[in-house]
Parts: sequence; C-alpha cells; structure tokens
Amino acid sequence: MTTAIAPVRGTVDARFTGVRDAFAAVAGEEPGLSAQLSVRLHGRPVVDLWTGQDITGDALLALYSSGKGAAHLVTALLVQDGVLELDRPVVRDWPEFAAGGKGGLTLRDLLAHRAGLLGVAGGLSTDELSDEPRLAARLAPLSPAWEPGTGYGYHAFTVAALTGEVVRRVTGRTLQEHYAERLRIPYGLDFHLGLPESEEPRYLPAQPQPAVPGQSPPTGLTTLAFNAPTDLVSYANTRAVRARGPASSGSVGTARGLAKMYAAAISTVDDRAPLLAPGTLAEFTTPHSPGVDLVTGEPDHFLLGFEAQGVRYEALGARAFGHSGAVGAQSFADPDTGLAYSYTRRRFSAGGGGGAQENHRLIAAVTEAL
Repeated sequence: MTTAIAPVRGTVDARFTGVRDAFAAVAGEEPGLSAQLSVRLHGRPVVDLWTGQDITGDALLALYSSGKGAAHLVTALLVQDGVLELDRPVVRDWPEFAAGGKGGLTLRDLLAHRAGLLGVAGGLSTDELSDEPRLAARLAPLSPAWEPGTGYGYHAFTVAALTGEVVRRVTGRTLQEHYAERLRIPYGLDFHLGLPESEEPRYLPAQPQPAVPGQSPPTGLTTLAFNAPTDLVSYANTRAVRARGPASSGSVGTARGLAKMYAAAISTVDDRAPLLAPGTLAEFTTPHSPGVDLVTGEPDHFLLGFEAQGVRYEALGARAFGHSGAVGAQSFADPDTGLAYSYTRRRFSAGGGGGAQENHRLIAAVTEAL
C-alpha cells in the first residue's frame, strides 16, 4: 500500500526535516486529519507544523486532560514556594474531606491518583463536571473506591478538582487563577484553563472518532472514572465548559502553547530561568504508584501527578513528564534531552484514549533528529 503525503504547513529546523516527513506520512494515512505539532529544544522552537482543512498553527483545539499538566505544574510551583506541603493531611485545610475514612490522605495521595474518588454513582452532569469547586463538594463526603494505600487509578474528571480545592483552601485562589498569573500571561501561552469569549472565533469544535467495530463500552471503575456514557465531543463543544476551564477535562489551546509551557518548566524561555528547581523536578518526576492502574490497566502510569512518558515511549528518558488528552493529544518535557513536545488533533483518534498511536512515530522521529 502506498501512503499518501498530505500537505503540511509550518517550519522546522534543518536537523528536524525527518520530523516533517513523519508528520506528513501520519496525515497521509488518516484522511481528514487536522493536527498540530510543536517541539522545542532547550527552550528554542525547532518544529512548528500543522496539517488539515481549516486549521492553522493558531487554531484552538479541545485538549481535555492536557490541562492536568498545567494544574500539576502550578501545584509543583506552590510546593516549591513552600505554600503547599505534599505530606500534609488534606483534612487540615479541607475538614469536610475527612468523611468516609479519608482523614489520612495527603496532597501527595491526591496527586498520585491514590484517593479512590473517581466519580459519583449514577454519574454527573456536564454542569457538575465543569464546575470544579462544585465537583469537589460532591466528592468530599464519599468513601474511596478502594482502601487507601492499596491501589491507584486514573481520576479522569476529578484529580484537579481535588488538588484544586486544596489550592483554593490554602491560597484563596483557584488553580485557574494561579495558572494565568504564573504561566499563561507572563509567557504568553496559547493554552487556556478558561477560554475568554474574545478567543472563541479561533476555536475549532472537536470531532468524533470514526466508528470502531467491536469496541466494548467501559465497565467497573472505568465507567465511574470516565463518567460513562458522557459524550466527550459535546462536552468540549459546550461554551460553559470552555469558559470555566476545568483543569481535569476542559483545557483549550494550541500545540505551540503546550510545548512552550513544558519548555518553560525545564529550560530558559523568554530570558526566564527554568520554572522548576532541581529538587522540585526530582520530586515530581519520581514514580509514585508502581503496579497496574485500576482504571486504565496501564502499568506504572504516574510519576507525581504527571504521566510517566518514559514508560509509554521508549525513546524518552525515565524523567519525561507530561500528560495526554482524550482526543489523542500528547505533551511532555524530557529533562534528560531538553525536549518539550506537543501534538494536538481535532478529531478523536480511532483507538480512543489519551496519546494517539501516531505519537510513537512522531516522538521517535524527534529523538532520532537529536
């Protein structure tokens, strides 16, 4: 079978021409794909590509759980500042959280997806899922889905509501406010936790994935964690969700914005020193939850908050940290190589879940260029 080479726009540094070829091949294999790819090396942009009808490098896409990376980066900065303590019991700042035998859980447990507060039996509405303080209040009285200390599982809709409530109780401000002040505004990041009305004309509505014959619906804890059968396309395409910007599920932005955010975490960007000090970087890139994720079935899924990208992509270092997004987006920083990478797409990938399969090829092409 001959692979078509789709039109690709944008620029790459000379040593990254193989990445452009790989991106064009990916687009040629999926007719109608609209996607963006942005890569920085030691803070400097080296790849800025896009492909597809109606899309540009400035187009805003629904990036779902990619917002968790921003939330965890904000939390890491507050820990670094001494404002938050990873091993402080949550109940000291959020007394209502003690219900259901959760009195011993710490902020570290919440970040490590060990809390067992995946959702609410019977499901939650779009209004509840997108309002993280309201969601946190719904979760506080619940008992964990497993005995604390016995397992971990991906808190798809809830992790940033939980950590964000701790942030709000301690600082009096939301994760979204801290993100805007510490990251989005000073670095000019085109990645949003709460999209202003003025930016709506740049938003390209999310598109559903092609039908996958024989695909089974989620069961058990996966149903609870993903609030099945939530229509994720309609969820992201709801203006109220984009306006509120729930960090667990409602981020909007560009590949450029995410790549710059991760670059700023580990490299000098815009004449500013790396955001994360060596000690903070070591803490948040240490594996925290060994074993199999009870929700996704993925082994050794997390570092601290961030997904362990070195487990998913063998070309990356063990400290590579970042987060995927349900549409198939993938973004990360790799401190061992100085890479910051972001791939975004408009249409859900056929395989579903975070991190579309083409990321393996694209990341391999990026690391080969080094």
